[in-house]
Amino acid sequence: MSFFLKPLIFALGLLLAAGAQAATDRIALVIGVADYQYLPPLENTRHDAVAMADTLEGIGFDVSLALDPGTSEMEQLLDDFAFRSEVADLALVYFAGHGIEVQGENFLIPADAKVASNRDVQRQSLSLKQLLNAVDRARKMRIVILDSCRDNPLGDSIALEQGSGQTAETTAATRGGGGMAPADPDRGTLVAFAAKDGQVALDGSGSNSPYATALMEKMVQPGLEISLMFRQVRDQVLQSTANLQEPHTYGSLTGVPFYLAGPGENDAPVSVADASAAWAALKPDQEEQLLALAELGDTRSMLGLAYIRLNPNEGRFDPKAAVDFLQRAADAGSPEAQFELAKLYERGTGVDVDQAKALELYQAAAAQDFADAINDLGFLHYQGGLGLPSNPQKALTFFERAADLRHPQAQFNFAALIDDGLIPSKGPDDSAHYLYAALRSGSSDVLNLLSERPNMFTSETRRALQQKLKENNFYAGAIDGDFGPGTQRGIRQAYGLEG
Repeated sequence: MSFFLKPLIFALGLLLAAGAQAATDRIALVIGVADYQYLPPLENTRHDAVAMADTLEGIGFDVSLALDPGTSEMEQLLDDFAFRSEVADLALVYFAGHGIEVQGENFLIPADAKVASNRDVQRQSLSLKQLLNAVDRARKMRIVILDSCRDNPLGDSIALEQGSGQTAETTAATRGGGGMAPADPDRGTLVAFAAKDGQVALDGSGSNSPYATALMEKMVQPGLEISLMFRQVRDQVLQSTANLQEPHTYGSLTGVPFYLAGPGENDAPVSVADASAAWAALKPDQEEQLLALAELGDTRSMLGLAYIRLNPNEGRFDPKAAVDFLQRAADAGSPEAQFELAKLYERGTGVDVDQAKALELYQAAAAQDFADAINDLGFLHYQGGLGLPSNPQKALTFFERAADLRHPQAQFNFAALIDDGLIPSKGPDDSAHYLYAALRSGSSDVLNLLSERPNMFTSETRRALQQKLKENNFYAGAIDGDFGPGTQRGIRQAYGLEG
């Protein structure tokens, strides 16, 4: 069969058109609930939320602040934020208020919730899953901070409803004393608790809680890498509470350094295309902290240390040491480390070339849904590489899987394959779906191609994309397949650019 009739994108990173004004790349939703209608009020949550909103605005976030929202208002806030987060590099949600665990799931209680049973909590509260969904499509980083691990407002009196199907075994997971259940967010998302699961956070004696105080002090420091920032917050809270409260983070961020307050004076700008240079610019004292975290088993720290030693422009260039760090992280289950180590075995950097080992590592990362590895396996199956025979049909399954995992490059490529008629089960609407998704994912390559060469796609796919833009209020013109000024404006707005 013929294959790849259109040129496919092998690498991301084409420049945006000159003069383009990107939408706000960092957004935050801050919620503080203190004045509960049916539950005991809280002292510091309103102060914490207002101060946190001011702090985030001061370091460049576009902040939405909500105080004492009810259930329906919170749901609407999260829906609106979820749409905005699709074109943001970083989406952050901060919640201060009553939180409760019910049967292993965490719930955040709105101001108007009237809860007396597990089912009341589940019906009238917002789950941590809903907060995670609100940040889920941000392009680079997703953070949910819960300063809500306070005393269970229902104590041990939480009631069971007759006929609920709950047993003593299932209700044992609902702790009357307070605290939250451990979180298990998707890769690329960090969930930060004011107190470790099962512990209770303290309001403190000042106008802000110990956790909010430490967080606001650390997040404004330029050049403080985000993993180290949360570690320093933990240490400060332990000290200020005489070890009564230990903050904890769950999840794993990507292996690209990130600074909430921006890079320091001598730090390199963060670039996904050159993680090695970005990590190599880390200050020596922070590298020492990474080494300490790596000794504790933190795989992201191992990744950062490996990237530092893979930068040939630095005196610390040491590919063999990089391999050691990546191997440790890969053995601990890090799919990004497995992917990076595969590339080293494929090229023979720091190790002898070993195609079988490289393929094994690519497959291990893909088995954990690491989209970069899945996309690369698609090309390997198409081209026939690392000992694999050429199998274009199998390659299609990898491209589709990577596209469904929101890999921008794969989204465009799969849209092109559909448009070329190579996926019999899919048509123009499906091609437009993936093109739109690639725009929302932040693929500048797709923005440029749709702006400069829209006729590479069939008129049917172009009309379907216009319809998709119209459904999302980015376009109001005719569905005619003509990508004139109105359609081009809609494409830019869908990407996240102004006009």
